[in-house]
Amino acid sequence: MRIYMQTGFMENKPPSYYQLILEKDLLGGWAVVREWGRQDAAGRVKREHFSDLEAAQSALMQIRDKQLARGYKVVFIQGQEHLT
Repeated sequence: MRIYMQTGFMENKPPSYYQLILEKDLLGGWAVVREWGRQDAAGRVKREHFSDLEAAQSALMQIRDKQLARGYKVVFIQGQEHLT
């Protein structure tokens, strides 16, 4: 699953982006990968590992909700059938 969010244009600043990716790892667990930054600059990446899908999905939705509260808007969702 992938969720891509973005802020609007602000005066003299490019929009910020925040991307969340839920992926299965090679050991049977799950990872939530966050990537964020400004559109014209290198971003930052953070990866969190979870032993089961439910915990990973819950963490992904909590992160998404927090960013929505900060003013980000969802631009793109891939794997939408997995959203709860």
